[in-house]
Amino acid sequence: MMQGGHHIAHLNIARLRALPGDALVAEFVNAVPKVNALAERSRGFVWRWQDGATRVADDVPFEAVLPDPLLAVSLSVWERVEDLSHFVHQTLHGGFLRRKDQWFEPADGPAYVIWLIDTGQIPTVAQGQERMAHLALNGATDHAFTFAYHRKSAEKRDRYEQP
Repeated sequence: MMQGGHHIAHLNIARLRALPGDALVAEFVNAVPKVNALAERSRGFVWRWQDGATRVADDVPFEAVLPDPLLAVSLSVWERVEDLSHFVHQTLHGGFLRRKDQWFEPADGPAYVIWLIDTGQIPTVAQGQERMAHLALNGATDHAFTFAYHRKSAEKRDRYEQP
């Protein structure tokens, strides 16, 4: 699945149980800058959508794409799925992920999606939403996938490449 000239994009969308500023979500909201700074220092990190940005791409206001103030959105680019997985599961971020039910409502469908992009491409939230919808409708494929799908694909590749 991973070839030269590609990076991966990752979109995560979750709905907070309360507005930022509410004590119920304060621990999570207050940790976001620290976790984002850690991401930016992590192996394989390429780019992330900045929290203060008012536009997501092509002069589309952020509010037009995701108008709900309870939505927490993370859009980033990484060199490899393994780099993203390490950050998500093996760092400070993983501790917050394990406690997500404390701050976020249960998701009706996938909460995140990963997809291949050309090196140098900057993904948009709208592209990620399309990939997330594809994942919800079709399950994980090379077009829109999860960590588990990538892991299984790598294991299958390794089996076929063994002498």
